[in-house]
Amino acid sequence: LQQSMWVNKVLVVDCDVHQGNGTAYIFRDDPNVFTFSIHGEKNYPFKKPPSDLDVGLPDKTGDRGYHKALISALDDIFERFSPDLVFYLGGIDPLETDHFGRLSLTLEGLRERDRIVIETITQKDIPLTLLLSGGYAPSVEETVIAHAQMYEVAKEMGF
Repeated sequence: LQQSMWVNKVLVVDCDVHQGNGTAYIFRDDPNVFTFSIHGEKNYPFKKPPSDLDVGLPDKTGDRGYHKALISALDDIFERFSPDLVFYLGGIDPLETDHFGRLSLTLEGLRERDRIVIETITQKDIPLTLLLSGGYAPSVEETVIAHAQMYEVAKEMGF
């Protein structure tokens, strides 16, 4: 997208429970791509290449702590970076029922996380791309419900 000159500055909002190590590494020297990862601090990968902003959360962080950290980080990002496009990776592995996640968001807390991100971006009138990310819920049904709600939230908001 940058090479085609469709966009100049891109923000990656990575809400998968594992740090966005690949994205951070790929764009480490690109000042026009801002990488943000909010993740479980003690989760894989154990050696984390730095993102432009990393928020590592302690094990068992629940809805309230997660949302507070997310809102603070988004405020910080938009004070110093003005993207033309945002990619949102909405991982469901922060769920308390996830086998590998180590965080403790409820299904409603995950929905609120999606609302916070989508609302923050759309209020700034920035194009937004929604992407599914990781998740290891105990059942396929719970996995589908958790992933689908990101798109339900977007639809409810007129996205």
